[in-house]
Amino acid sequence: MLHSICLASSLHNNHFPPPKLNNVQTPTTTTYSVKSHNVGSGECRVYADFTPAKLYNVQTPTSQNPNTTLIYHFNSPFELKQAVAILIKTNKPLTLLPLPRVASICALTPNFPLAQQIFNYINYPEIPLWNTCLRNLAEGNNVIDAILLFHQMCSYNVMPDSFTCSFVLKACVHVLDIYYGRIVHGYIEKLGFQSNLVLINALLHLYGSCGAMADALQLFDKMPQRDIVSWNIMITLLAKKGDVDGAFELFSRMSERNLRSWTAMITGFVHCAKAKEAIRLFIEMEETGLKANEVTVVAVLAACADLGSLEFGRRIHEYSNKSGFRRNVHVCNTLIDMYIKCGCLEAAKSVFEEMKERTIVSWSAMIQGLAIHGQADEALELFNEMIKTGMKPNEVTFLGILHTCSHMGLINKGREFFASMSRDYKMSPQIEHYGCMVDLLSRAGLLEDAYELITNMHIKPNGVIWGSFLGGCRIQKNVEMAEEAMRHLGVLDPLNDGYYIIMSNIYAEAKRWEDAARVRKLMKDRGVKKTPGWSTITIAGETHEFVAGDDNHPQAEEIFKRWDKLLEQMRLKGYVPNTSVVLLDMEENKKEEYLYRHSEKLALVFGLMNTKSGETIRIMKNLRVCEDCHAAFKVISEIAKRDIVVRDRNRFHCFKDGFCSCKDYW
Repeated sequence: MLHSICLASSLHNNHFPPPKLNNVQTPTTTTYSVKSHNVGSGECRVYADFTPAKLYNVQTPTSQNPNTTLIYHFNSPFELKQAVAILIKTNKPLTLLPLPRVASICALTPNFPLAQQIFNYINYPEIPLWNTCLRNLAEGNNVIDAILLFHQMCSYNVMPDSFTCSFVLKACVHVLDIYYGRIVHGYIEKLGFQSNLVLINALLHLYGSCGAMADALQLFDKMPQRDIVSWNIMITLLAKKGDVDGAFELFSRMSERNLRSWTAMITGFVHCAKAKEAIRLFIEMEETGLKANEVTVVAVLAACADLGSLEFGRRIHEYSNKSGFRRNVHVCNTLIDMYIKCGCLEAAKSVFEEMKERTIVSWSAMIQGLAIHGQADEALELFNEMIKTGMKPNEVTFLGILHTCSHMGLINKGREFFASMSRDYKMSPQIEHYGCMVDLLSRAGLLEDAYELITNMHIKPNGVIWGSFLGGCRIQKNVEMAEEAMRHLGVLDPLNDGYYIIMSNIYAEAKRWEDAARVRKLMKDRGVKKTPGWSTITIAGETHEFVAGDDNHPQAEEIFKRWDKLLEQMRLKGYVPNTSVVLLDMEENKKEEYLYRHSEKLALVFGLMNTKSGETIRIMKNLRVCEDCHAAFKVISEIAKRDIVVRDRNRFHCFKDGFCSCKDYW
């Protein structure tokens, strides 16, 4: 917001005697052409470029006479005054001056009144000329200057018109200047432009973008008429602010919807973590006969990525290719992300390799994808290949490469990349980069090094940092360090159930049952509830969800029977249940029964029962896969001769022929 703008308003003795005009006809009406451009989510008309020849039917002289050159090519108010003096001295009309140049030279200077005197003397309306300047500034690199010019115009009593308002609002949206936006709003009310939907829509966009949603909603409710742009703007704004229910309520009230309406609502659902609703709405849109564009495709692919909906994602990929979006970089980047998050790394590689143009987003997504799938060597190789192409890594790229090192325990490589950020690329590591390093060091057993890194961070460590450290303490079974982490987490993130569970489990593994019970009681006292674990598997387009011990599924009895048969084969292969992961004080046989009913095991057996032989089974798990399920899945992949892909909270585990892509380091 501009709190104050100090501009000189005097002419500083630059008055000049009015010259005598020699039979020069001046226009009696303002004539100009317009073209369209966008203001926020709406459309606005703007002035076409003015040229002296078009305005006054004056041929630009080809003479190299210095005086003639100055008249047409002055570059400062001082030179303009010289040009005026030449015209007066030679008894030539001021209409020879290129008026748009006069306006642009004086617009942001104390010589603003000089330009006004020239316009007034030749009886040419000034507002179209100032509007041309406004438009050029609003669409240029120094948008703030458009607002400065508007301030000048107000200071020197230039009455704005609807075009003035539209250009200034566009500038205000760009720099989020609600102060001058409100001034423009006042002019709109004063000058009777309330029925101009282009202006009102621009105001809606400005208020919402500046966080004044109450003002935007009030203005929207008071609009005597609304067009489809008005509705689309409000839906987009509400969804961006997280009020997806309010956005959908408006969407439901629309009597007419265009593709942008559907896309805005689908995108809103995705941003608010309602991927199922996004896909449902997309299917509903298809039924109306509307065809998705690139923006819609990107939104739906993001929803597929969140859900792990590979089949639907493949269908959208096919549609995208048929629609000619194959070379759209945004679509390709989202496809890479979708295939990675659906556990289909080869398909992601294929999209990446076929791209004619790659952005840093493309490289970063592929590096991150290789990292979470346990392909550390390929991720490092791809990073080096990217550097050779001349593409510079950004913060996200380094996050991916640090994840690579963290997932595979590459301590020295991780330290080198972390140091390279500031040394070679002048980047200051952010909290996420520190989180990767803490995770890398603590899981590798270097708890002292991790603790030292945390205490020497240039930014205050948050709950994620201490949570990573706590996870390392669990792996290393270091109770004392874990207690230190919990002291910080109790302040930074007291309602995160995961930290209490980890601390309780650390105590339980140390056979400190009373301390484990104390932590769980603390959870209860603070009203923190444990997040229930669940696993999903999608077969024939239908997603099935399982929870631990689930006996409500229609095929529950068959699943349990199939597991018992499978267990016999697993024991012959050397599988022994790892009951140490059941951190409850109960009999050993009860612990085994508890293990056998983990949600991911139920989902896997269901997948074996309902898919064709040889078909890859893909499972999503909302929590970390336990050690016993991990060991069991390796054995089952060998027995069933199936590829099994499990996406848990942190990474992918790709089981094949008795091995896992994580190499048992996770």
